[in-house]
Amino acid sequence: MGQDQPIEPGAVPLLLEELDSQSVLTLTLNRPAQFNPLSESMLDALQHALDTMQPQTRVVVIAATGRAFCAGHDLKQMRAHADTHAGGEAWQRALFEKCSRFMQTLVNIPQPVIARVQGLATAAGCQLVANCDLAIAADDCQFGVSGINLGLFCSTPSVALSRNLSRKRAFQMLMTGEFINAQQAVEWGLLNRCVPAAELDEAVARLCHEICSKSQVAVATGKNLFYQQIEMPMNEAYELAGAAMACNMMSDDAKEGIDAFFEKRAPEWKHS
Repeated sequence: MGQDQPIEPGAVPLLLEELDSQSVLTLTLNRPAQFNPLSESMLDALQHALDTMQPQTRVVVIAATGRAFCAGHDLKQMRAHADTHAGGEAWQRALFEKCSRFMQTLVNIPQPVIARVQGLATAAGCQLVANCDLAIAADDCQFGVSGINLGLFCSTPSVALSRNLSRKRAFQMLMTGEFINAQQAVEWGLLNRCVPAAELDEAVARLCHEICSKSQVAVATGKNLFYQQIEMPMNEAYELAGAAMACNMMSDDAKEGIDAFFEKRAPEWKHS
């Protein structure tokens, strides 16, 4: 878990942003020497990027520079605000509220979010991987929630981790602080795939292209429905899903997709 540094005028930005020709927005954490911590300023930069992204954006990719994807929060910054008499608890609460808002924004935006992971992802960095809709990593990556080793249970990472892994596997990671490798992360449900590092960009690009080839209406409808229904009792989930599908069926894209299927041609999406 690294230490973030103040940004001087003309300095390299905390976060790199790139919108490509397919309308894929890549947000790259850019504090490699500090292992890309989710400091106050990094969280602010990420939140601003999501709040101000172009409406035509189809997919968001979270990436990073250097040897680590993200080593969690900035421990030096947190330790500097640990004095109860100096308002430390209020500062800590504000930090985690900021982080929680960002993590929930990843879920609430209509665009699918893909984690492109290299190196190490630990604590809040592991939480970030778990919170993305999809995740592809290099096969030499390591994942952990190791706060327990420092006397600090990874409470906020546990929210995302326990929604990806089985309870016992998530609890094991949280209680022991042990790391798992990329293949285990696939088997346990944290990752969709792991590939050799040299193939990582190609694998992410292929997934982005696959999503971008679909109806933007269907993708946005599906993401919203997926996360709403998963927390509901089954009867309520089916009620919500039925209403969403009926509404989706009325869209121009659904009509075009079905017509194209019967006419044996590629669909021409109206809202792409």
